[in-house]
Order: sequence, then structure tokens, then C-alpha cells
Amino acid sequence: MSVLANPSSPDRPQPRAGVMAIDPYVPGKSGAKTGVKVYKLSSNETPLGPSPQAVAAYKNAADHLELYPDGGSTALRDAIGQKYGLDPSRIICGSGSDEILSLLTSAYVGPGDEGIYTTHGFLVYKLALLAAGGVPVVAEEKNLTACVNTILAKVTAKTKIVFLANPNNPTGTYLPFDEVKRLHQNLPAHVLLVLDAAYAEYVRRNDYAAGIELVATNENVVMTRTFSKIHGLAMLRLGWGYAPAAVADALNRIRGPFNVNGPAMTAGIASLQDEAHMAKALDHNDHWLPWLTKEIEALGLTVTPSVGNFLLIHFPQTKGRSAKEADAFLTERGLILRAVGAYGLPDCLRLTIGSEEANRLVVTALKDFMARA
Repeated sequence: MSVLANPSSPDRPQPRAGVMAIDPYVPGKSGAKTGVKVYKLSSNETPLGPSPQAVAAYKNAADHLELYPDGGSTALRDAIGQKYGLDPSRIICGSGSDEILSLLTSAYVGPGDEGIYTTHGFLVYKLALLAAGGVPVVAEEKNLTACVNTILAKVTAKTKIVFLANPNNPTGTYLPFDEVKRLHQNLPAHVLLVLDAAYAEYVRRNDYAAGIELVATNENVVMTRTFSKIHGLAMLRLGWGYAPAAVADALNRIRGPFNVNGPAMTAGIASLQDEAHMAKALDHNDHWLPWLTKEIEALGLTVTPSVGNFLLIHFPQTKGRSAKEADAFLTERGLILRAVGAYGLPDCLRLTIGSEEANRLVVTALKDFMARA
């Protein structure tokens, strides 16, 4: 028996209200004109690449692609727990930390609920909130840095989650741990504070902490981390979160049963064990981050002080000196930076700390750009 369609019904399936209001995430470009050597400095990837031990582990896993991976990521959670002194049962693994952020939003935000993030915070926060039917609420920053007072002023009875990228991407700024603790102390107990610490390994400031202490002693704080940055495993999409037991239980109920692939797990474990490779990556960043800052500022450009593996470069709005024109100029030379207009920074480009060759070429190219008549 056929069912007659309502004449007023749509002629095709329709997505849930609000889905089509989401602007798809646009990654940084990765190519230039044919024949030009490309230096991809747009995605905050490590110039040192992954640990050789991680590569070997990944290749070995290719001999068993017919097998399902461990649905609980048991060995990986154990390795993370051992590395950081954490209870593995409270660790959640995902396809990049992006998945953890989305799972948290799906679990704790419903239609009409509010989620707070700062002006130049990671774009995925807004996407995840809209996908869950939630209402994104933006807390204004001060000097391109998250402001605890402003965030707290945005909290209402509808607030369910607060995202804090610390350090923040694309600005490279951070909040000292005392300020993070003050934020948490003044949030209602039912509001989940998510500390996105994707760049934590790069931070060398004594007043910084990724958030492990807060998670360990509270029921409403989660810390997320990634293997995409300093570990150099971005292509494998591997991330993790440390959460209260109740939150971990909720996420395990809604995540996919095999949400992390086997080769990624084995590479992640090997990477955690290669402390020498991580130390080398840190040393490289410690040298070139201040060098690039000094050299670029010497050209008359403003650089936001960064604690990550990238720099936010500010360009004047005058014709011939704009960020858009600089982007085109650099791209012609194969130097691919990240335009950050989508983050509300149309006059800026984000530069990933690259190899020595790439870093020197960027400074030379910017010098030539600024010297044009």
C-alpha cells in the first residue's frame, strides 16, 4: 500500500534545522603553481616529521589490515597513561582530537543549549555546537588572548560547555594556569570546561599547565590532546582526551566501536616511546620560533608573541602591503601560509615554524615583499 505524499512536503530529504547554516571547515591550502618547490607552512605540521619508530610500527601494522583494531584502544590508552601518569580508564581516544571535541558536544549539548568559546578560538567548536543544535556564544578576547572575566560574563542558565584552546590557534597566546583555575572555580558545576591543549608540548612557560590536575580532581573538566602536531602523525588522525570517569563513560557510549584505526594506534604508541625525537622537535622550535619573530618584526611587521609552533603575522591595510597581497606574493615563491580571515583576522597570516631552509626563505620573501615600490 502506497502512502500519498503531502503536497506541502519537501521533494527530497531535508537535513535537521541549522545544519545548512554551518560553514564547512576549510583547511589551509597546500599547493602553488606548477614547477615551484612548495614549502607548506599552513597547517602547523612539524618540519621534522614523525618518529622513525612510529613509521616502522605503522609499516608493520600493514601486514594485518584484514583485522579489526582493538575497539577500546587499550594498548594506546595504557601507553598514554604510563607516559603522563594517568588512569587509562579515564582516557578516550579518537580520530584526531576533533572527534573528541565533537563527541563531547554531542553528549552534553542539545537544541537551544549554549556553548562558549573565544573570538579567535578553533573553528571546530562552532561547527560542533551547530551540528548538535546548540547556540554558539563568543566571548571577546583582550589583546588576542582569552579573558576569564569575559567568558564568565557570557555564562547563562543555558550554558552547557565552555571551550578553551590553551594555547590558542591561530593566535599562539595562552592563559596561565592560575587563570584557568579561576575560570573553572567560577563556572557552575554542571558546565563542562574543555581544555584543548593541542599545542601543550611546545609551551615552555613556567606558569602554564595543560590541565591534567584539574581533570584529576574535578567532575566537569576535560583535557584534549593530539598526535597531529609535535608527534607528526596528522595523516593518521589520532587524538585523545582525559576526562572524569562519568564523562568517559558517556563518550564511550556514543563513539564508534572502532573509531581509531590499528596502524594509527601502533604508530602513536611508538611515538610516545621515542622521547629523543620529541626532544629534537622541541629544540628545533625553541630555536626558530624566536628567530623568526625577531627577523619578521625587523621588517616592520607585527608578530603576536606565540608559545606554539606557529606565528601570527599582522600586515598593514595599505594597498600593496596587505595580508592578501602578501599571501599571493609568498605563494608565487612556493611558500604556503595560512590565511585566517575565517578566524576574524583578515589582516593576518599564520606561519608554521618550518625547516631551516623554509624559515630563511620566508624571511627573505617577506623582506622582498615589504621592499616593493
